Amino acid sequence: MTNGLEPTEEYDGSIVVRLLDDQAGREEIRCPSYEDAIAVVKETHRSVTAAKILDRDGAVVFTSSEMDIDDWETEWERAKRRLSVDVDEYECPYDDIACFADDLCVRCQIDRVRDQY
Repeated sequence: MTNGLEPTEEYDGSIVVRLLDDQAGREEIRCPSYEDAIAVVKETHRSVTAAKILDRDGAVVFTSSEMDIDDWETEWERAKRRLSVDVDEYECPYDDIACFADDLCVRCQIDRVRDQY
């Protein structure tokens, strides 16, 4: 059970895989996540002229005519991992290892409130 927490990588169909084929024309497949879009491209990119992944803003983030899907997937996972560990650097004056700029320890919170007055 997720206890009310939902996955953060679900986008309710806003990621689009566009398949371009010289004979069949163009087909768009809406995907709920990048993982699903990558799976669709892996299944279909050899049978079409080009496969593209479009983000929520409609920008092309992958095209099979210029990139390999496995290489792109590896880079996407690295970028996602980097984003998940990027935090503002903050040095707690009380040496609390769990104190971060966006999640202060109790003593730093008290100091911040005290400094406002």
